[in-house]
Amino acid sequence: MEWYPWLNAPYRQLVAQHQAGRGHHAVLLHALPGMGEASLAWALSRWLMCRQTDGFKSCGVCHDCRLMEAGNHPDWYSLTPEKGRHSLGVDQIREVLDKLYQRSRQGGAKVVWLPLSEQLTEAAANALLKTLEEPPENTWFLLGCREPTRLLATLRSRCLHCYLAAPDEARSIQWLNSRHPGDGTMQRTALRLHAGAPLAAESMLLPARWQQRTELCQALAAALAQQNFLPLIAQLNHDDVGERLHWLATLLVDGLKWQQHAQAFLVNQDQQALAERLATSHTADALQQAVQQWLTCRHRLLTIAGINRELLLTGQLLNWEQSLIAGAVCPAHTV
Repeated sequence: MEWYPWLNAPYRQLVAQHQAGRGHHAVLLHALPGMGEASLAWALSRWLMCRQTDGFKSCGVCHDCRLMEAGNHPDWYSLTPEKGRHSLGVDQIREVLDKLYQRSRQGGAKVVWLPLSEQLTEAAANALLKTLEEPPENTWFLLGCREPTRLLATLRSRCLHCYLAAPDEARSIQWLNSRHPGDGTMQRTALRLHAGAPLAAESMLLPARWQQRTELCQALAAALAQQNFLPLIAQLNHDDVGERLHWLATLLVDGLKWQQHAQAFLVNQDQQALAERLATSHTADALQQAVQQWLTCRHRLLTIAGINRELLLTGQLLNWEQSLIAGAVCPAHTV
């Protein structure tokens, strides 16, 4: 599994705790998408499994290391939802927990990795909680997490909270350039669109994905010029609507930043002309209202099962257009 430089510090910190005899039996790895926490969990698991560690390194040659490298260590459990499901059920959890109370198959440590612990059903979380309260000897739990508040408070309280902070922008741009040399403005924009998470920014910079965002920006510029927002439906009505609405919301917030002369803090550094157009065509109140409405729309689309996506988007676009025509925003200026 690939390793990333920003994981060095948290890895050394977690291993040092174990070396000092203070290693926590359950670690909650709280990270944004695109931070590579799976690589951290894998490296820590290898160190815990290794029979002849060398400082912060696993040896790579013992039988346990070789099994981990081959991806078939019998005492390492990775729990993900069954095919076609979006949650981890109690039966899956109980099946693994039963094995944890048995003797380790290789005679060493046992490690459980849950990439997205928010996927636990309430029953599964409660089953896991009982084991976390009285864990078997030499057994370790690593829980990945995007939003800790979605977990049971009692489950969170049994874990050591480890937040993986995004590296600073300069270091991330340097890392992106080491892999795919490119335009600094684009790289900065991709990072800011994903709160600094380097792997998410790297995916954003893929030509096909970047083109999709560019087309949305172009469609928004045309909508503002013509005061006709309905054509935006073609850019928004896709399965990845959550991310597309995130792009739209950041552009609206950039309009607010432009009004406050905070151009250096724009998320969309490559779309400054569009940010200025939004700033000069809308009042601050209108921009704030639009941001709130689009975020509410996004939340509904992501949380309400079976919702009519096209109908909701169309209604929101019509509301935005009507507010413009009714004078809730200033007449558009020429940029």
